[in-house]
Amino acid sequence: MSFKPSNSVADISEEQKQQISDLPEGLDMDERDRDLLNRQRELEELDSNTKVNWEMIKKLTVCGVAFLNDAYDMFAINIVAMILGFVYYHDAAGSAQNTVPKKWDTLIKIAVQIGCLLGQLVMGRLGDKLGRTTVYAASLMIAIITTVASAFSNSMVKGFNVFIVLFIWRVILGFGIGGDYPLTATIVSEYASPQKRGMMISAVFSCQGFGNVLAPIVGIIVTACFKNAIDDDVRNLDYVWRIIIGIGCIPGVATLYWRLTMEDSKRYQLETAKAAAANADEDMLREKLLAKQEFENQLQTSRDEEYTVDNSHASSAQIAQPRRAKTFMQYFSEWRHLKVLLGTSIAWFALDVAFYGINLNSSVVIEAIGFAGDLYNDKPSKYIIRNCLGNIIINILGSVPGYWITVFTIERLGRKSIQLMGFGMLTILYIVLGFAYHKILDKSEAGFIVLFTLAQLFQNFGPNVTTFVIPGEVFPTRFRSTAHGISAASGKLGAIVAQGGFMQLKDRGGKNQFIDHLLEIFALFMLIGFLVTWWIPESKGKTLEEICDESEEYY
Repeated sequence: MSFKPSNSVADISEEQKQQISDLPEGLDMDERDRDLLNRQRELEELDSNTKVNWEMIKKLTVCGVAFLNDAYDMFAINIVAMILGFVYYHDAAGSAQNTVPKKWDTLIKIAVQIGCLLGQLVMGRLGDKLGRTTVYAASLMIAIITTVASAFSNSMVKGFNVFIVLFIWRVILGFGIGGDYPLTATIVSEYASPQKRGMMISAVFSCQGFGNVLAPIVGIIVTACFKNAIDDDVRNLDYVWRIIIGIGCIPGVATLYWRLTMEDSKRYQLETAKAAAANADEDMLREKLLAKQEFENQLQTSRDEEYTVDNSHASSAQIAQPRRAKTFMQYFSEWRHLKVLLGTSIAWFALDVAFYGINLNSSVVIEAIGFAGDLYNDKPSKYIIRNCLGNIIINILGSVPGYWITVFTIERLGRKSIQLMGFGMLTILYIVLGFAYHKILDKSEAGFIVLFTLAQLFQNFGPNVTTFVIPGEVFPTRFRSTAHGISAASGKLGAIVAQGGFMQLKDRGGKNQFIDHLLEIFALFMLIGFLVTWWIPESKGKTLEEICDESEEYY
């Protein structure tokens, strides 16, 4: 195809005129950079105008309740597993009496972790594709339905006992809970101001500590309500464990409406619009560039000259091409970006090997500090209440304070500093506890409690909080939920490795005889976490765009 020049602009087709009028005047690379600059100014204005108002309070409440609920659902299984031993194995012989066999105990404890891993990957990705709040509401509805279903778990057919049914429902429950991790962090991160972002994200996550305490409190209350019935017939504990699980849906139901009516942040809306514009059909832009070039040629050349589209292509080839948004693979194929994702993922994996290895088996620690009671001679109600009290003591001594120390210091000390300090202290504490485990217990139970409490403290005034906060800040908006989901899923993989692997070794050589070596293994993982933390940038006081350098998202 060729164009014949004319003395009049009228010879230009109306379609070409329209294409020319749609094209920005003086289009060049600087003009396209101006779009990026304008968006950065919009986001800076958004950050500067961020104030604590009812809408923000509502969102923080919804997100905080989500983590309280999630922690309750995850850690109530410690109490439920103990009760199931009395319900289904009260007439077993010897040491098997009142105890769930190890294979079933492991199965129901890792169920939520397996579901979480899948949910974090899938729901995290969907959060970037479909919108944060849409997927966030869906995750809660999944959790509510499966919590109720878990409470009604029962043997169905031969070979399909209550433990298998409970496992299936809790895997699906974990899928819903898994969505809360990347979406909660992302939602709060994108709404908060740079000066308070870390404090708000960590405060939301720290509600997990209240969930850890709430589970044994509910266990004590429900057991006390059925105390006489339990003492008359231990099978009445069947009501207790179902009620304990079922209560886990109440916080979710209470905040369901607020979740359903939440809107995506302005930052996410701006980013999705920008990415869509950057990746618009290039053919349309090329047509407009060609039309403008041909129009200018027609005005400047004589009637006898004839220009072909090939010449126009050659001219337009010199015009700068539009920006394109990098894909997930393109962005993370560069080492400077990949090392951040590896740092957040490996650190979370290392932390959760120890965190869940200890916390999902808190009965081991409670027994070690002499708060377990007598499984065979105590009344079931007394044994359960005593263990629940032990759980509360452990959490109040170190766990809950550690969460909130982080909340009030994270903006002053910085995320990276707290994580390095936490991993460093945990490495030292686990080395001491591991290599001197039996000596400390033999000489001073109080000394053991102090060291274990310090370990709980530095888990939470350290990497347990910061591994959640950091991935919500250090990745671009378009990938934030996905990358946080990958980091969180790595943590859940660590929990599965701990529960399904390492903690199966705890009775090697006798009851609880291998715990000292497990603590030594945990120390090694804490050292790994310390080292990979150096790959992660400090995000204190910076805008989300400054942290990840938004200009690196486009090419």
